[in-house]
Amino acid sequence: MKSRLIIAFFFIGIGFGLAQEIESQGDKYFYAYAYEDAIRAYQKQMQRGESLNNYQRLNLADAYFQTRDYKKAAKIYLDVEKNDSIMSDHRFNKMLQSLDKISEHDKVVTLLQSGDNSFKGELLENAEFNDGAMQADGSGAAEFAILTLNGNSPQADISPAFYPNGLLFSSSRKTRSKKIYGPSGEAYLDIYKAANADSGALTEIEPLSRIPSSKFHKSTPHYSESTGNVYYVLSNTEDDELAFDDRGKNALAIGMVNENGSFRFLLKDLSTSFYYPFYDENTGRLYFSANFKDSYGGTDIYYVDMNGGQVMSEPINLGPRINSPGNEIAPYIFDNSLYFSSDVFYGIGGMDIYRSNIMSDNGFSIPVNLGRDINTINDEFGFIIKENPEGGFMGYFSSNKPGGKGSDDIYGFKISEKPGLRTLLFKGRVVEAPYDQWIADASIKILDAEGNTLKEDSSGTNGGYQLEIPHNSEVTLEVSKPFFSTFSKTYYSEELENLGQSPLKIELTSIADIVKEAEGKMVLDINKFFFATGQSNLTPEITMEIDKVVDAVKKFPNLKFSIETHTDSRGGRSSNQRISEQRSAAIADYLLKNGVSSDNITQVRGFGEDKIVNDCSDGVYCLEFLHQQNLRTLFVVENYDKLSQ
Repeated sequence: MKSRLIIAFFFIGIGFGLAQEIESQGDKYFYAYAYEDAIRAYQKQMQRGESLNNYQRLNLADAYFQTRDYKKAAKIYLDVEKNDSIMSDHRFNKMLQSLDKISEHDKVVTLLQSGDNSFKGELLENAEFNDGAMQADGSGAAEFAILTLNGNSPQADISPAFYPNGLLFSSSRKTRSKKIYGPSGEAYLDIYKAANADSGALTEIEPLSRIPSSKFHKSTPHYSESTGNVYYVLSNTEDDELAFDDRGKNALAIGMVNENGSFRFLLKDLSTSFYYPFYDENTGRLYFSANFKDSYGGTDIYYVDMNGGQVMSEPINLGPRINSPGNEIAPYIFDNSLYFSSDVFYGIGGMDIYRSNIMSDNGFSIPVNLGRDINTINDEFGFIIKENPEGGFMGYFSSNKPGGKGSDDIYGFKISEKPGLRTLLFKGRVVEAPYDQWIADASIKILDAEGNTLKEDSSGTNGGYQLEIPHNSEVTLEVSKPFFSTFSKTYYSEELENLGQSPLKIELTSIADIVKEAEGKMVLDINKFFFATGQSNLTPEITMEIDKVVDAVKKFPNLKFSIETHTDSRGGRSSNQRISEQRSAAIADYLLKNGVSSDNITQVRGFGEDKIVNDCSDGVYCLEFLHQQNLRTLFVVENYDKLSQ
């Protein structure tokens, strides 16, 4: 059975957000969430010879989807997508879900790669990563021990929240209210507290008395230890009756009640529903889900800044790394990770639980599906977690999987380490040194210990990059671009532990900054140095300059150059020839001993006084500075044209 919470709350936004005018009995049933009745009514309409327009056909596809007839849903979605442009990204997600559930994964991949959809690059990367992780069956992730809790009712029990000495949760059990919520056939949701459930039982269950009384929904509580406030969702009412906007929509608001029972609305809009509040004590942000018009699909996760119980900012969307064309709900932050649920097409079931690491720049890593230990083909949501006093971690979540006592039940879990597949994240910018200017279209590769490419991408227009892979004990990051140096660094286990916590700036050097033209050739741009008269030994002043050649080769591993040493005309011609050759050989020997490969050095030559650059030839009197113009060593770049392509 579909989760009562999802029927009652999350498709309100879809029904009204996508609704055309109600034209038939099928439409009426559909927008009242009576999906089986809607299917029968639409079928009767077609049997009378009255065709369905494409909006109604999509309603019918949605109704099949909600009743889990994915084959029929997929057929209609595909047909409408082929012949009309009215398919929203949210319904495109449902189409992909339907295809995946009937084992048409290849068709899902084809549709994603077709370019006909408007999906963001982050979503496609998320899908590829999680698809690979699912095929690897969660390798490297700790296993969940799932606990069935006594105390669940035959009705819906959902959204657990930690509370002093116990739990808060939502339930449609009939303790305080006899009113029935039409779409679910059960009582409106109310908030309850239970004694400590660590033993595997929900005991001493009673309504949370500090919540103001209402005949309608009160649900999805979150308790803040630092403020003592309870944040929760409630139906918009006026004079104790439901309040509707000018289109007849009743939405859900977020309220807050303090320890003294004083209530305040935080987020309220008759045309927008808000769900699943979570107050992050470290940042003072209130996270929640909402069906704003600017969402990426159905419900997205947002936050607002809070100060003293007051909302201080506009809602901020968490962006396409987290939000998808599906529904994202139930944000929960623990140990610098965001946990939430999503019904995005690449999941295992309906709602799956994911984890994303929070970056220092407020960005997020790829959300990782927590795997088949906890996620099923049904709906899992409302995940909370804390440290277990006995070691490891423990927490709770809700699911409507078979075998429970009611339509949705609360389950406990224990796990030995932080849940989810361990990943490595490389994130930052590629810039040109020393100017700190962004470099776009740089090639970025992550290689394994054997040199195989694990993942590759290019830097964006602002030099930004982000690549994430499953955890490895050794990886190499390579960054390159024509006309620029190559960055290559190998990271081992210890360094990898802190990887991704802060942006990694990669500096590349332009070949133009280390090369100049001299004597009609392209040579490495280093300071001039001098040997002692008649000597070929390398002084510290000389090696300091030659080390710049070593650095150039590190930056440009494919650099090929010849070494050319020249003398002045003083002394004998044969001795000048010999000492120039000795000096070039000494330089080459030093380079080879300091990491330069023999493949980089094409020739080692001494020209003696054969190539004087001024008039100071044999027998001509010249000042010292003129003779020094002829004392020189050139590192001639032989493949400059290839390096600059």
